[in-house]
Amino acid sequence: MSEFGNPASLWPVLPAQEQLEPQRWVWAAMDPADRRTRLRELAVWVDWLRSAFELHNNIPQCWYRHPAVVEHLTALYVGWLRTYAGEQAAGRDLAEADWISVLHNFTPRLQLAACAGGRHQEPPAPVSLSLGTSEALEVYLVTAEALTREAVHPAAAELARRAAEPDAPFQAP
Repeated sequence: MSEFGNPASLWPVLPAQEQLEPQRWVWAAMDPADRRTRLRELAVWVDWLRSAFELHNNIPQCWYRHPAVVEHLTALYVGWLRTYAGEQAAGRDLAEADWISVLHNFTPRLQLAACAGGRHQEPPAPVSLSLGTSEALEVYLVTAEALTREAVHPAAAELARRAAEPDAPFQAP
């Protein structure tokens, strides 16, 4: 797998004494036994979700064989846990309604036309980076104006004015 295919390979490596445990639901950071355990946990919840929200036609039975669908369902599950099983955060009086709204927004992402008839079809093979792509990226990183121009804060003049006159009120341009 290329370094771009594994999000965990992009994380900074901390010195040994500062290593943090990976987050519980970052699939790429879990060891295989953890992945199997968590996928079983997610499967129980997905079965409940399909029934409770009548999503039988929206979430294919083979959802667990589609990484993008697994990621979406994971996000929904973790959000559901925080909403329904976590502490109620201040200002989140409509957290449950918000979660249901998110569910409905995610629903189109859970549908797979290829598997809609109940027969699983493997997802298309990922397109690997063509030869030369990483070199092209490196050239872009050192030559693109957006990445090489001097840093200038858009509100530099206002910041300079405030530094010179700390008690002066904000002035709109």
